[in-house]
Amino acid sequence: MTTASPPPVMWAQRHAVVFLTVCLEDCKNPEIRIEPDKVYFKGTGGTEKKEHEITIDLYNEIDPEKSLKAVRDRNIEIMLKKKEDKHGYWPQLTKEKKKYHWLKVDFNRWQDEEDSDDDVVGGGGDLEEMMRSMGGLGGGDSKPSFDDLDPLEDSDDDDMPDLE
Repeated sequence: MTTASPPPVMWAQRHAVVFLTVCLEDCKNPEIRIEPDKVYFKGTGGTEKKEHEITIDLYNEIDPEKSLKAVRDRNIEIMLKKKEDKHGYWPQLTKEKKKYHWLKVDFNRWQDEEDSDDDVVGGGGDLEEMMRSMGGLGGGDSKPSFDDLDPLEDSDDDDMPDLE
């Protein structure tokens, strides 16, 4: 019997929320449980269609009722709403201060404590709108079109100068 391996997970945080991205392609109908002190994930996906499973014991409490999740083609995005009285920055995602091979920081979504709180959920932000914007290029199946871009002249096309 083989045991399920943990999927790659990226995380980032803001003052009032924690973002988790489970990096597993083509994961249909994963089991996701969000509890006040942990997140459980189980699903089959990736190029090898392997089973993945993980329980993440969180550093601090979250509000499962206000937390959101979205299963996408390329990953699963989870936004955990920190408990009102537990707002503030966590020194790490997990309860134990330990380095995990499957966990990485998502620097594209990270916001430091000193950064502006303009887009912080709970500071006037809308959870659903923030979740929609997490998808990248807008809602639905929209794909970028590169047809209207001007081709740039490539310096590699120039002749090489003679060697002296």
